[in-house]
Amino acid sequence: MSNGIYVSMAGASARTTQLDSIADNLANAQTPGFKGSTPVFSSVLAEASSPYAFASATANTPDLRPGPVANTGNPLDVLPENGAFIGVQSQGGAVGLTRDGRMSIDADGTLRTAGLAVLSQNGESIQVPRDAAVQITPTGQVMADGREVNRIALFQINGDAQRLGPSVLAPANDGTSSATPVDGKLAIGSVETGNHSALDSAVELVSAQRSFDSSMQAIETYKHLGDTSNQLGRVR
Repeated sequence: MSNGIYVSMAGASARTTQLDSIADNLANAQTPGFKGSTPVFSSVLAEASSPYAFASATANTPDLRPGPVANTGNPLDVLPENGAFIGVQSQGGAVGLTRDGRMSIDADGTLRTAGLAVLSQNGESIQVPRDAAVQITPTGQVMADGREVNRIALFQINGDAQRLGPSVLAPANDGTSSATPVDGKLAIGSVETGNHSALDSAVELVSAQRSFDSSMQAIETYKHLGDTSNQLGRVR
């Protein structure tokens, strides 16, 4: 009986990871630049000779597919074309990558998006003069009063990614993933929203919840069978 409980418990644990991932996708369906994630499941044998397989959620990799495009008309909203990512300075100082192109300029004249400093092609944050009329061109040039002050760095992710924030990614630490600088184009006046729709996520949430409930019911059933077996063993 205990083997059945452990198998069901492993299934419930894996479904919990899936539920957390789907809930995150649902909450960020309209977040610009958000990339939803989907757990990767696998079966694990307790030991080489064991007939029992345990379910496990081994990875939760962001889905890099593009999301729907919203036209805002804002000249500081940009959308990298061909799946490219904007380089930003992450909280830890490393290079982060985002599709959230809602640019703004803080009080110090730093160009920011997703709350982080936008990086230039030489790896430095982009500064613009205060009170200057700022414009971003389709080739990534940052213009201040008609003069180019810098150019936005764009990257392509090769391989899997890991999440640094709601809309900020980095190449996965698997030894096979990397970020390559690219010369890309920007669509001006547009942003990309989350790539997992609220409707699809809601349907997935119901399905995953039912699977979780089934695993919990199996645990209770095995527990009841175990209790009944113990009571029968005590009958003289």
